[in-house]
Amino acid sequence: MIVFENVSKVLGGKSVLDDISFEVPQGETFVIVGLSGAGKSVTLKHMVQLLIPDRGRIRVGEDLISEAHGAELERIRRRFGVLFQGAALLQWLSVFENVALPLREHTQMTDEKIEQVVCEKLRLLNMEAAAEKFPSDLSGGMQKRVGLARAIVLNPEIILYDEPTSGLDPVTSRLIDGLIGDLRARMGITSVVVTHDLHSALAIGTRIMMLDGGKIVENASPHEFIHSENETVQRFLESQYITRRGAWEKGMETYAG
Repeated sequence: MIVFENVSKVLGGKSVLDDISFEVPQGETFVIVGLSGAGKSVTLKHMVQLLIPDRGRIRVGEDLISEAHGAELERIRRRFGVLFQGAALLQWLSVFENVALPLREHTQMTDEKIEQVVCEKLRLLNMEAAAEKFPSDLSGGMQKRVGLARAIVLNPEIILYDEPTSGLDPVTSRLIDGLIGDLRARMGITSVVVTHDLHSALAIGTRIMMLDGGKIVENASPHEFIHSENETVQRFLESQYITRRGAWEKGMETYAG
């Protein structure tokens, strides 16, 4: 579905992506993890050509997005939905109008059809009752759900999630994880998730790729990732109290009598 071929990118004189190659198969939830500055968000931006590689190529299916321009680029971008880190809702628009915005900008739908589609997506995410509210009336988790409704309103093949659980409490974070998994199951959407939250990555990912210093240090299933022999991966796991046994006992021991 998405293929990176020997992609390199230098920003501010620093090599942010260093000859990376990987593939995101159709229907997977592909999670990209790593420390701050590892190249996670830069990788995500290359997928929709918000950045262009210095070397290498990026494909979306048969489309070569890294070299696309104009109408072709817009067509390829329509294959994606994006959930931004802060939901990126327009504060002066209601929930309904925020979700309707892509339909008004990119389709010729009638107002009646727009209302039908928006209500369907809000209902899917249990947000239909909030249609007339404004973002400032909503909790952080509810705003993320509205942002997700907007991301899927054009029925994309692929959704990009930029830190979807950032700033949320653990209970709400797990709710967002559940929604991501539910959308994959119901709609067959391919998902690419950038996150610092390894608990989330292990819960939702069908594959987890770790970047460090612009290079891929691991690309594996969740089970294989936990049991990786790579020292960088193990330090990252242990920093969030995740061990090879899959338990949180390291954190528990800190408080043992």
